[in-house]
Amino acid sequence: MKISFDLDEVLFVSPDTYEVEPELRFPLNRMFPERLRKGTVWLINELHKRGFEVWVYTSSFRTEVYIRSLFRQYGVKFDQIVNGYRHKAEVQGDREMTLPQKMPQHYRISLHIDDEDAIIQNARIYGFRAMQVYEPDPDWAQKIIDEAERIRKLEEGK
Repeated sequence: MKISFDLDEVLFVSPDTYEVEPELRFPLNRMFPERLRKGTVWLINELHKRGFEVWVYTSSFRTEVYIRSLFRQYGVKFDQIVNGYRHKAEVQGDREMTLPQKMPQHYRISLHIDDEDAIIQNARIYGFRAMQVYEPDPDWAQKIIDEAERIRKLEEGK
C-alpha cells in the first residue's frame, strides 16, 4: 500500500509554530534550510517497517535530488517522489482541462497526507483518500499510522 506526503506545512514546518527535528549541522543547515516536523523521521521509518511504500507528492518544484538528499541526512528514504515537474508531465500532460495540483489515484496511492483544504475537497470530488494534517499535534504521527492501518484493512477486505 502506498502513502504519500505533501512537504510544505506537513513535513516541512516552521520552528516558530511547531516542534521540529534537530537542525542539521553547518554547512548542511545552510544547504537544507527546511525544518522537519518532530516525529517525521520516526513516522516514515515506521511506515516502511510496517511494509508501506512511502512517497512524497508535492506541488513544489524542488528537485527529486534535493528532496532525497535532504531526507538522507536524517536517515529517511522515500520510494518515489512526485514534484510539480513530474505531476505536470505525467498527470496533466497535454490535457486542455487543468487538473488539480495533486491526483494520488494516478499513482495508485491509497492515502495522501496534506494540509490544504483544497486537496481534501478534491479527494471527495475525484475519489481519492486524503488525511488533513495542519496544526501542531503531538499525536500526529500515530494518527497517520492508525489511518494507514485502517485503510490497509479496508483494501485487504478485512
